[in-house]
Amino acid sequence: MRSGKTIHDEVEDRDYWLEQLDAIGGPVLEALAERRLKLAMPIETSSGTAESAVERGKYSHLEAFGRLLSGIAPWLENGERYGAEGELRERYAELSRAGLDAATDPLSPDYMNFGDGLQPIVDAAFVAQALLRSPKELLGALEPRVKENVIHALKQTRLRKPVFSNWLLFAATIESALCLLGEADWDHMRVDYALKQHEQWYLGDGVYGDGPDFHFDYYNSFVIQPMLVDVLAAVGDTYEEWSSMREAVHTRARRFAEVQERLIAPDGTYPPIGRSLAYRFGAFQSLAQSALRDDLPAGLDPAGVRSALTAVIRRTLEMPGNFSEDGWLTIGFCGHQPGVGEHYISTGSVYLCAAVFLPLGLPADHPFWSGATQDWTSRKAWSGMSFPIDKAIK
Repeated sequence: MRSGKTIHDEVEDRDYWLEQLDAIGGPVLEALAERRLKLAMPIETSSGTAESAVERGKYSHLEAFGRLLSGIAPWLENGERYGAEGELRERYAELSRAGLDAATDPLSPDYMNFGDGLQPIVDAAFVAQALLRSPKELLGALEPRVKENVIHALKQTRLRKPVFSNWLLFAATIESALCLLGEADWDHMRVDYALKQHEQWYLGDGVYGDGPDFHFDYYNSFVIQPMLVDVLAAVGDTYEEWSSMREAVHTRARRFAEVQERLIAPDGTYPPIGRSLAYRFGAFQSLAQSALRDDLPAGLDPAGVRSALTAVIRRTLEMPGNFSEDGWLTIGFCGHQPGVGEHYISTGSVYLCAAVFLPLGLPADHPFWSGATQDWTSRKAWSGMSFPIDKAIK
């Protein structure tokens, strides 16, 4: 089951998602909890050279942990408490807390790089986002020693300047987590700058520019929309001018989720457009987050969104090569395709695919999970069925 290679149609969607979460997340969290992640995890890069493996190896372990943790955090927080899922959730919560300890303890062999280079700004932010998404099971359950180590690790990112792009939201997310961790010196300015600058970068119809320019890629979903929503949820009440942004941010996120649902073809494929395609179905984080927040557009049925996302996961993972023989994710879009990775992509990077699992934070009896399998928009459109016309927003 952990290999992620066998697809059983008769498995209920939620059970199937949990199987894939376990296949993807188990090797990372088990090794890290035992403080042997740096020994166990391979460092694959697109170039395949020893030099690139050494360079990306400075960052890859924090990438794997932060990105995975961010995706599974809502499930850790609100997943089932009983039965087989409850046992799996509790085990993963314990592994995740042990991982936070191992990653931030300076005496740990798996102590991670939060202070050298620009890349740790990115992945410290995903750790921070996980804390925002799991205030009880992760953030609120940290032992005092581990909490202090986490705070120190996050603060190390302040020594460098984020890139003038979606990276501003990494700094804002880190500061939001420091606020919830009780740090009085959390930096309001970093949050304010990110929020107001992204307002300036809004282009219309639910889409933000990534910096001053428009990039035709999935970064509105990988980073921009989800972090705007999470930062405002965490610290938006600090100032009236921040809280007043919520309505527009949520309206844009709903519209973007609507667009994302229409990108999923009848067979579960989607356009291989833009950067970072090796993040696989993490490209649908924004749609998954809207489902988690019970804030899907009025025209989208939650069960239909589940059916569409399940089709994407299945279509991706049924292709051989997504996992190494030892169970680690490989570089690729659908299977093992090292050439699809940019210079900044390594083994740890691709664990952003876990962002698709956000709706596991909804209870099993929620309509997202309990509703019967349904056709999504493109399946309706391409089978001659009635489907709603699409409408832009401002």
